[in-house]
Amino acid sequence: MRLRSRLQILTAAAAAAALAFLGTAATAHADVTDIPPAGANNWSCKPSSAHPEPVVLVNGTFKTMAENWATLSPQLADAGYCVFAFNYGHAATDPIPDSAAELRDFVNAVLGSTGARKADLVGHSQGGMMPRYYIKFLGGATKVDDLVGIVPSNHGTSNPLALVAGATVCPSCVDQTTGSELLQKLNADPEAPAGPDYTQLATKYDEVVVPYTSSFLSGPADHVTNVRLQDKCPLDLTEHDQATKDPVVAQWVQRALERQGPADPAFQPHCVG
Repeated sequence: MRLRSRLQILTAAAAAAALAFLGTAATAHADVTDIPPAGANNWSCKPSSAHPEPVVLVNGTFKTMAENWATLSPQLADAGYCVFAFNYGHAATDPIPDSAAELRDFVNAVLGSTGARKADLVGHSQGGMMPRYYIKFLGGATKVDDLVGIVPSNHGTSNPLALVAGATVCPSCVDQTTGSELLQKLNADPEAPAGPDYTQLATKYDEVVVPYTSSFLSGPADHVTNVRLQDKCPLDLTEHDQATKDPVVAQWVQRALERQGPADPAFQPHCVG
């Protein structure tokens, strides 16, 4: 078979796989629209002195709040946080600036309801990167206390499926490819604007954000903490999709939220597995 024909077949197969995945994700999204995870969206919740900032959970591309935060949301609520989550951007496939505007509006609603001055944001994948657009360009720097990114796509991914999906129905996938116009704008100095503190959690087994070091941000140590999970827990096999359900990740998240500044890089979580 000629090389060109083989490439055409491979491209078509990849596109078909991406469309099948997108279709599955879209169906799941439709089935659980506006259903929050356990522990989230109690609009009568008022922050305590121990946890003065409400926590807004921001899901990743193709994800819904109900699935993405099924484990972490009730854990944070049980720890005493006011927890909120929302679906955005048509399964998070809309352009990043559009989704960031939705986040801005949701945070404003949370602050208005709780009476808090600032919110903490915890995001997975795109949900860890997209809030930086809100912080940097849409006024979020004065309204966010902590941004905790769980395997965030801060510097994009070289995974070719991102472009395949983007060529179909996923503008945010294009935005998340390495070197995209969006990421060049977002990562122009400073990567981590003053205001919030930034904790970025990565796993060396990430198969979506490639390389996994794309999750990390540049910034002063009292402002930015970058964590590779395996540095403290070598046997942690967490990959990208299920990172929000990892108990080691949950410990880092709570460590970041409970202290002034980002998570302490010297923190030693209890390793499991």
